[in-house]
Amino acid sequence: MKPFFIFFFFSIQLIAQKALVEKVKQLRPDTPWELVRSTPLSFPTFHPQGMVKIGNVFYMSSVEVTRKRQDNDGGEGKGHLFKFDANGKLLAQITLGEGAIYHPGGIDFDGKFIWVPVAEYRPKSQAIIYKVNPQSLKVEEVMRFGDHIGGIVHDTQAHALTGISWGSRTFYTWPLDAKQKPAMKSPVSPKGLPNPSFYVDYQDCHYVGQHQMLCGGLRKYRTSSESPVYAMGGLELVNLIDKRPVFQIPLPLWSPTGAPMTNNPFWVETASNGIRAYFVPDDDAASTLFVYETR
Repeated sequence: MKPFFIFFFFSIQLIAQKALVEKVKQLRPDTPWELVRSTPLSFPTFHPQGMVKIGNVFYMSSVEVTRKRQDNDGGEGKGHLFKFDANGKLLAQITLGEGAIYHPGGIDFDGKFIWVPVAEYRPKSQAIIYKVNPQSLKVEEVMRFGDHIGGIVHDTQAHALTGISWGSRTFYTWPLDAKQKPAMKSPVSPKGLPNPSFYVDYQDCHYVGQHQMLCGGLRKYRTSSESPVYAMGGLELVNLIDKRPVFQIPLPLWSPTGAPMTNNPFWVETASNGIRAYFVPDDDAASTLFVYETR
């Protein structure tokens, strides 16, 4: 791609991201959301994690557990990246990870590559960061890191990756060189920065320009130790420079199973009247692509 076209593409992308951020900041707890479509996914989805939309095609990471965790050993399983259309039809899939490192997390798309972290299924473990060509599904390992990375975004303006740990309690940042490799000599364990926000744990995050990421997540609450669990979802804009929230909004939307819409994968884009959001909050046979728009 010639330099002029690269500049033109990223200029258009930045304009679209700015418009999205402005619309996100207009959301309020009582903003009306209309369900415009719900499409069951017609393939085994296992436990979905992160999602991006490229054109009219979706890419979704998911973890398949073949042996449950015992005594925090991480269990066994497979990491998947699915490609499917708006009708829920599987178009292609690949597996990611190796050995005990099989749990994909939240994913991001930077206009050229899909970024996918795959980690052991336990906190304070280890992870592999991959980038995937969405057309060929060719996979390239970018680096390895000594903690569980449950989500990742690529700040294309700062040329840096930001990863979130188990429960999104810690942020890590890795500057990239011209070949999109970590610029530091040893990226194994840079010092992390604590997440100052606690009302939701981030599950999936996406870069939205201006050194910001939009994260979806949830937290479970109880009024007492005997009371039922109440799960609340929300969206947060986070400043990638100081890792502090810029804007926070609860999202009072739940699937028929009772799962918050931001339980795991989500994608948000601008619509003619506001925002269009895509969610896959449920696992296995219940996995459905819900499409909502603000009114």
